[in-house]
Amino acid sequence: MESAKAEILKFLEEKTGAKSKFYFNDFTKLFPDEKGRDVKKVLTALVKEEKVEYWSSGSTTMYGLTGAGKQGGAEHED
Repeated sequence: MESAKAEILKFLEEKTGAKSKFYFNDFTKLFPDEKGRDVKKVLTALVKEEKVEYWSSGSTTMYGLTGAGKQGGAEHED
């Protein structure tokens, strides 16, 4: 699980300049031999650790590094 977390964080850090949010399927491509449920468990663990956050449009859920992206600062304003 720890190596999978590191792989996801590395992917996000490398791609954040071009894009800040990614679809679940983008992460399943990193682990083609794993079931989607297992990839979801790793993403959920990273969300609980507050290293990754999810964003939902209502119909789609995307994942990105916590605080990254255009909405990163605005989401935490009071």
